[in-house]
Amino acid sequence: MPAFTFEKISPPARRAPAATTPKKPRGLISQMMDRVAERRARRALQDEGPMHQDDKPAE
Repeated sequence: MPAFTFEKISPPARRAPAATTPKKPRGLISQMMDRVAERRARRALQDEGPMHQDDKPAE
């Protein structure tokens, strides 16, 4: 029987950053561009028409 034993010491707990910076609101131009791009993508999908299982996408 050993005369002494070793205890496993766990590493110190990580702390969360003390001061989290709030996200800056997106700029007006960025929001407008997102809206235009979203509408354009929707319109492109509508113009394409329904796709069937056998059809291959146009490349």
